[in-house]
Amino acid sequence: MLKKDLRLIYSERRKNLTPQKISDLSLSLANLLLKLPIWNYSYYHLFLSITEKKEVDTSFIMSILQGKDKNILLPKMLDDQNLINFLLTDNTIIKKNHWNIPEPVDGIEVPPEKIDVVFLPLMAFDLEGHRVGYGKGFYDVLLQKCKPDVIKVGLSLFEAEEKIMDINPQDIPLNYCVTPDRIHSF
Repeated sequence: MLKKDLRLIYSERRKNLTPQKISDLSLSLANLLLKLPIWNYSYYHLFLSITEKKEVDTSFIMSILQGKDKNILLPKMLDDQNLINFLLTDNTIIKKNHWNIPEPVDGIEVPPEKIDVVFLPLMAFDLEGHRVGYGKGFYDVLLQKCKPDVIKVGLSLFEAEEKIMDINPQDIPLNYCVTPDRIHSF
């Protein structure tokens, strides 16, 4: 399927999810994440969920990271397709931007080369590890700036599609995608 078609299909599928269902699925997903071999690192990039878009609730993952005393990096969007990463601290103030995405106002910036693990939002993914995001390219730009061995973990409330047909050369595949029911390794 094509990315534009997948965005429409999965946007519709998300609309049918209740807040309780999203919470239940997100908790199952977070519990499966514990089985991944990613917990010996220091810097973890974690997006904050857009509740209006019915994304995976990443608060459970944040609790895991805090419990393991990891450095959590939160993204802030710039207008030029760039994300900057701020270290989550007790003083971090979160506000929604003009796209309704929660993000830190400011803080201690950490360069992308320091990131060990990136948790990626997505609309859909396929059995080859390719993902479909919202189409703005922010994560494509971020991943190009990360070190080559950064671990890329997609988070999906739904299972994989067979194949995304219109993959671009700049699309960087995932290492893992975790759903509420299983871990996909690529």
